Amino acid sequence: MEAMDTSISTEEKKRRLEQKVFVNRSLTLENIKCYGFDMDYTLATYTSPDYESLGFEQIRDRMVSIGYPHEILRYKYDPSFPTRGLVVDTTYGNLLKVDSNGNILVCSHGFQFLKGHIFYPYYIKLSSHQDLEKYSLLNKLFVPSIPVLNSSSLLKGFQHGDLLMSYRSMFQDVRDAVDYTHDTGSLKELTTKNLEKYVVRDPNLPVLLTRIKEVAKVFLATNSDYYYTEVIMTYLLESNVKPGSPRKSWRSYFDLVVVDTKKPLFFAEGTVLRQVDTNTGKLRIGTYTGDLQHGTVYSGGSSDIVCDLLGVIGKDILYVGDHIFGDILKSKKRQGWKTFLVVPELTKELQVWEERKNIFEELKCLDLYLAELNKMDMSYGQMGSLLRSGSRQTLFASQLMRYADLYSSSCLNLMHYPVNYLFMAPPVLVSPPLWSNITERRLTAESDSGMKKLQSNVHLLVINISHTEDGCLYPCTHEGFIVNLRCTH
Repeated sequence: MEAMDTSISTEEKKRRLEQKVFVNRSLTLENIKCYGFDMDYTLATYTSPDYESLGFEQIRDRMVSIGYPHEILRYKYDPSFPTRGLVVDTTYGNLLKVDSNGNILVCSHGFQFLKGHIFYPYYIKLSSHQDLEKYSLLNKLFVPSIPVLNSSSLLKGFQHGDLLMSYRSMFQDVRDAVDYTHDTGSLKELTTKNLEKYVVRDPNLPVLLTRIKEVAKVFLATNSDYYYTEVIMTYLLESNVKPGSPRKSWRSYFDLVVVDTKKPLFFAEGTVLRQVDTNTGKLRIGTYTGDLQHGTVYSGGSSDIVCDLLGVIGKDILYVGDHIFGDILKSKKRQGWKTFLVVPELTKELQVWEERKNIFEELKCLDLYLAELNKMDMSYGQMGSLLRSGSRQTLFASQLMRYADLYSSSCLNLMHYPVNYLFMAPPVLVSPPLWSNITERRLTAESDSGMKKLQSNVHLLVINISHTEDGCLYPCTHEGFIVNLRCTH
């Protein structure tokens, strides 16, 4: 549900849909004493699909360099195909989109989408704790779609000449290639050479951080190294000053800056806290055990150390990040921090919903063909919506609602709310309010005089939208064939 104030202000009415912050659990900003931010994909937004294409090319080239056929060089990044929250079956090489209960909603093999009767026999006998090592969850924003698993038959490997490789081996090679591009810094090097192309510079960012710092403490905790953080944050904050405004260091926007945090380890035992020499970028010897020094950049550490340095406790902190497990789940589960999940895909999700919601408005009075609803799903991309598939809430959506207190398409949307704002979650008795109830019934042309033009035994939908509120983004549609994967990742 969208955030609610005690009174409906003119300012609130003017908020555009993509500027809204949505609420899973009530939260009063006035009680927040400290704001924490991740950098990549949170404060630093990367240009899409240019940045994903760059990463795709780096990974693709790495795959060829370790022996994969040169034919894969002809593949280009397709932004309509991948989405977060997909599950990879590393035995049969399938990409699975599942709901919150593990039911399979969409199954593709390479770029070929499979019908239910084809993939059903391969998953029907799975139990909730059986063969879970076969599956890997793709929940990061940086998940380029490497199409080396493109094959037309459900075999347990890929044949190239006299070479047979298992899908599990290929998937691990892709994972290793992703790690390689990050560990060697090749992707970051290309990014820093063309910041204007790959990094979005928003003039509202310094305004937001200044506003927050007036009422609370602010810290930056990023997995990136100091050099990359320095380049990105300088570009975002020091090169983003309005004419006539005083120029100040990007570090002055924060009470504490920590790089190389190694999240999610950062939220557990963490690593040694060391100071960074900002002149050379090198780490100073020894473990830092002193008090907080403003303007100093630290490396490593843990969430406990951050709380001690800033003099705050878990419930005082609102942490803003983009990764459900690395940022949101761990910070909430282990530290009790309040959480704000950045979901850039919401911009497209809301746009499609706004453009196509007339379909559901018509459903209040009429039953529509399922094909019309399928057209709406395909407007999101080949895999459909990030948050729903037919009547089913996706696994990503269930994780979002479970672990994030707030979520929005950008952390900058906090700009549109007062710093003492009350984000009010709707009262819920049983089911989440994000989804409307749905009932399926079978009607015949003879039993309904108003639908005589329809053929007999057509599946129709009756949508109960009686309790749909402003925050209920996606009323349900119908998905005809469901297989239970019982994935518990």
